Amino acid sequence: MRHNPRNPQWANRDRFVLSAGHASMLLYSMLHLTGYDLPLDELKRFRQWDSKCPGHPEYGLTAGVETTTGPLGQGVANSVGMAIAQRWLAARFNRPDNELFNYRVYAICGDGCLMEGVSHEAASLAGHLELSNLLWIYDNNHITIEGNTALAFSDDVAARFMAYHWNVQRVGDANDLTLLDEAIKNALQETTRPSLIIVDSHIAWGAPHKHDTSAAHGEPLGEEEIRLTKARYGWPVDAQFLVPEEVRQHMGQARERGDKAEAAWNQKFAAYKQKYPELAAEWEQISRRELPKGWDADVPKFPADAKGVAGRDASAKVLNAIAKRVPWLIGGSADLSPSTKTALANEASFEAGSYIGRNFHFGIREHAMGAVLNGMALSGIRAFGSGFLIFSDYMRAPIRLSALMDLPTIYIFTHDSIGVGEDGPTHQPIEQVMSLRAIPRLVLLRPADANEVVECWRLIMEAKDEPLALILSRQALPTVDRAKFGGAEGVRKGAYALADCKGEPEIIFMGTGSEVQLCVGAYEKLSAEGVRCRVVSMPSWELFEKQPEDYKNQLFPPSVRRRIAVEAGTTLGWKEYTGLDGKVIARRDFGASAPIKELLSHFGFTVEHVVEEAKLMLRK
Repeated sequence: MRHNPRNPQWANRDRFVLSAGHASMLLYSMLHLTGYDLPLDELKRFRQWDSKCPGHPEYGLTAGVETTTGPLGQGVANSVGMAIAQRWLAARFNRPDNELFNYRVYAICGDGCLMEGVSHEAASLAGHLELSNLLWIYDNNHITIEGNTALAFSDDVAARFMAYHWNVQRVGDANDLTLLDEAIKNALQETTRPSLIIVDSHIAWGAPHKHDTSAAHGEPLGEEEIRLTKARYGWPVDAQFLVPEEVRQHMGQARERGDKAEAAWNQKFAAYKQKYPELAAEWEQISRRELPKGWDADVPKFPADAKGVAGRDASAKVLNAIAKRVPWLIGGSADLSPSTKTALANEASFEAGSYIGRNFHFGIREHAMGAVLNGMALSGIRAFGSGFLIFSDYMRAPIRLSALMDLPTIYIFTHDSIGVGEDGPTHQPIEQVMSLRAIPRLVLLRPADANEVVECWRLIMEAKDEPLALILSRQALPTVDRAKFGGAEGVRKGAYALADCKGEPEIIFMGTGSEVQLCVGAYEKLSAEGVRCRVVSMPSWELFEKQPEDYKNQLFPPSVRRRIAVEAGTTLGWKEYTGLDGKVIARRDFGASAPIKELLSHFGFTVEHVVEEAKLMLRK
């Protein structure tokens, strides 16, 4: 592999992903031996508090770890995103006289990875896109936690991957280094297919009592079994963490090779910068997660409009305005771009043989889409993926991992409530918004009108180390008259006073997205009757929780205990803001199939119902 232990972030390094993350010590030992910043003392503290060698590899914690792995299948799916990113970067920046990006992506996976559905989705996509820069090595040892894989797994893996249009090879003995080397060389010569090398191996090879047993998969061998295994290898039985000097010298050559490879690349980049200064500057911005000057110059402002515009339609206009000035903002949908409105106008599709396109077609593969987006984000691309909010359940694992890795992955979810209407309860999200709010470090944004959508996109583009989920309506939302109500820039604080009164309010209405208009309607009716009201738009709980206590108490005075929250989702969580004396107008059950107006009326999402609940509260 081409890599530099002295600079783990060198741009043109080959990527290695240990998808079978439970075998993390394999990766840690290689990183230590090849000279990464991972002292032997860290390996001795494996899985202990504050060690750089946690139980599963964690991106950002350990030098040389390219992605957080552990949940099986996620790593190989990430590797597809990395391979896609390489292809896009090469198409964007490489020139006939100067090839900047030609790195490869390697991954080791196990039986568990290939059982998980996400690996099937990702492999299918990789084969379709002809990602010949991708190589998976399958550790085929036939053992999982419960025992032999014959208990539940009898796939013909080779036939399956050949059907996915992969170059498949088999090495019948993991210790046959000559044959393994030939298989890898063959994979490197492949030009139209990703490669899979199936390597038949034995878990706990040489351990006299645990060879080929599930006991070796989920627990340590034990002190005595280790001694016996060392004896069988001809290794000093009492030695611990022994690294013979000849091994250290041999493995340490990686630093010298890495220094030379990076120095040669730096010379190429210096020449590239002289000849192609604009492209070079663009790459430097990508590598630093910076935005070009004037990136938001074309972002629209939406005039007040009682009929308004759907959240997804407003987002489409903003997304396209930004994409014109940020070429590395790329993405697509899980076969839903006509509905999610995420197609980039006048841009080609990213497809086999034409990798310059910016519109991605992930197919109906939400789980793989999320994991692939993370691989792209790990490569510096501002990647977005979209789908219906209800299907965020299919991609919860990669969303969680993007948060764990502090990646600025962009998730766009439309059709955000029972406002989906006739599609019925299978497609009407109820608990999904709250479920996403429960993920630490994920910023969820549910804008109430088109100008809040604009501000949400500003936050999305400025983010460097956190994923964001933009939740958008299918139905039209009235565009608030900002000359009369609070400015949309309040979105930056997560919650702000959209409508207010003089003095302390008697009652506070709060909501997100399409339900904010119900709060405004109730405010106008009650204000006309002399009731002092405040409407708080709360597009992001996460951003609001980061605000100073003074701001929180100013927005929600502790003395004002009459509070009503309105959201067309689950009631769960809202008591945090309404208090025990407050009222939550939301759903405690699933939706139903009916026209949107009938549904909203039946379930109480009307101005009249909000006013009725407010008057009951005011009389108490």
